[in-house]
Amino acid sequence: MKKKEEKFLLETGILKEWLITNGIGGYASSSIIGCNTRKYHGLLVAPLNPPAMRFVILSKIDESVEFNNNKYNLYTNMCKNSISRGYQYLVNFDNEYIPNFTYKIKDVIIRKMICMEYGKNITCILYKIKNGKHKTKLTLAPIVNYRNAHVASIYHQFDIDQEKVNDNTTKIVLDRHHDNPIYIKASEGNYIQHNNDIFKGMFYLEEEKRGLDAEDNLVVPGRYEIELDENEEKEISMVCSLNEDIENIDANQVIKNEIFRLRKLLIKSKLCEDDTDEKTKKMLQQYVISADNFIAYRESTKLHTILAGFPWFLDWGRDSLIAFEGLLLIPHRFDIAKELLLTFTNNIRFGLVPNGFADDNNRPLYNSADASLLLFEQINKYLKYTGDVEFIKSIYNKLKNIIDYYTRGIDFDENNIHLEDDGLISSGSINTQNTWMDVKYDGYAITPRNGKTVEINALWYNALMTMDELSSMFESKKVAKEYKILADKCKESFNTKFYNEKKKCLFDVLGDEKVRPNQLFALSLTYPVLDINSYITKNVISTVEKKLLTKYGLRTLAKGEPNYVEIYEGDSLKRDLSYHQGPVWTWLLGLYFDALKNMTNTEDEGQKEKILKKIKKLKKDTKETFMNALYSDGILGNIAEIYDTEEPYLGKGAPAQAWSVAEVYRIILS
Repeated sequence: MKKKEEKFLLETGILKEWLITNGIGGYASSSIIGCNTRKYHGLLVAPLNPPAMRFVILSKIDESVEFNNNKYNLYTNMCKNSISRGYQYLVNFDNEYIPNFTYKIKDVIIRKMICMEYGKNITCILYKIKNGKHKTKLTLAPIVNYRNAHVASIYHQFDIDQEKVNDNTTKIVLDRHHDNPIYIKASEGNYIQHNNDIFKGMFYLEEEKRGLDAEDNLVVPGRYEIELDENEEKEISMVCSLNEDIENIDANQVIKNEIFRLRKLLIKSKLCEDDTDEKTKKMLQQYVISADNFIAYRESTKLHTILAGFPWFLDWGRDSLIAFEGLLLIPHRFDIAKELLLTFTNNIRFGLVPNGFADDNNRPLYNSADASLLLFEQINKYLKYTGDVEFIKSIYNKLKNIIDYYTRGIDFDENNIHLEDDGLISSGSINTQNTWMDVKYDGYAITPRNGKTVEINALWYNALMTMDELSSMFESKKVAKEYKILADKCKESFNTKFYNEKKKCLFDVLGDEKVRPNQLFALSLTYPVLDINSYITKNVISTVEKKLLTKYGLRTLAKGEPNYVEIYEGDSLKRDLSYHQGPVWTWLLGLYFDALKNMTNTEDEGQKEKILKKIKKLKKDTKETFMNALYSDGILGNIAEIYDTEEPYLGKGAPAQAWSVAEVYRIILS
């Protein structure tokens, strides 16, 4: 490989990542050249309390081949001032269902496939080798750790205890985790145990960019050596597991089962039944797989949930509900959709849907004023897709409970939610972050939005109107009328107080004139609180389009506003200060899309035609933009959490974000 080609492969390959998951919160991920660039990367990152407490177990496997007295290292590892160059032998990478790597070393060809067993903390690596005209030795050296995925340390000293179970299997107890030992097995080969072999200072490039600890110590417990005869073709597998019955795991069968499972999901989605071009089919296949990656079984609830993003987020109430339609309803995962609604309704406390669950003990967290209200919109969508009235009836009293508490007032977990005399909801305090713009740094609220926020009140109106509809079905028109009276009062006050004539948009919070995208909630829900035919609506949309809309999403703050930031970068403090102060969030495109759809319900045929053209253009632009983004930088086939506000619109934050994937495909497929 020429130096110019090698440099290009390194510079592009190190920025592209792959991801597979195991359905219980665990995953495997790395760059496409096999270099771990994040502390979160690994071949087995296992949730010890699914889906929480993710620990890096198997970091990677370093492979090398020897023949004709020459050794060729296929691995790529980065240290602070050096990088090994195994990537020069990589001739192909494919990620159709699982990651596939093809290496060529003179006349030796090695194909490597990585797969996780669904529902278990097990990773299989299968090598298909076509040897050349010489005897060859393949060496496989697992590199392990036993640390929380959030924490890397170059200072860690390991306590290592290992024993051979048989010739091909070893049991490793690292740092005295006797309750959860690591099992590693090769299908053949001689295992040679290493003594105190520490990989010192593995360097994670992406963590340095984020201003975090970027060096790590790991353990190389031993190596497997496999001999190959001239022109021999052979399959060799390695398995890493936290399960003791590792001898019964067949890597080939695990791969076949996983591909079959994913193909079944594609058929179930019914998305490829129509004639579509190959490029679109590939995109839809990737969508179904990406959507599935975010679905995980939560042990504490015995139900499925949606993980907000990889590699560091767990399940968040608001994120799960915003992603609900795009990840579950469109691909016909109705059984999982029902479970997700139960995951959150079963844990309602004081009228609050959990905003998430604690990583260490799965305790529900209730620091959210919007998650409970977002639930009502997803109830509307669930009914639209499934017609499952009986299920909604079974949780109806919990919905009533939410409205009752919001009406009476909730002073729990510093939410300070209460209904004021004007029919509007006020929530939070100067130190409370209970909307989606929720960053706090060292106890300081970066974007305090306490008081009467625009989206909370739009959601409150929508919830009341939903209850008007449901109570007519499940109780009586008398009860429905009570909800309608509350809704009418909210709507009247909202339309009187929230319009900012000076900036031709809605106040983000009453008294706060900053132009933000949250105002779109007033137009995008099943029951919009603004009259879609009003001049206010036209002005709101016009302002959003001029000041916030980009092809990658909506800016979180208009350019020119105080503290506006264009680029999301730097250490934790700098990033937190900018998180909701300008950077583009992709999921917000869904609000804009729904607002336009609602605006087509106008009697003005000329206006309707203009809006339909906007919708058509939005769908086309979104498809083109993200079909390219799917295979650029970050986790291939996924969509990042946020993007910079200006070209080249680099993806930032979590490289795979549930509501980004959900809303982009919802726009494309609606």
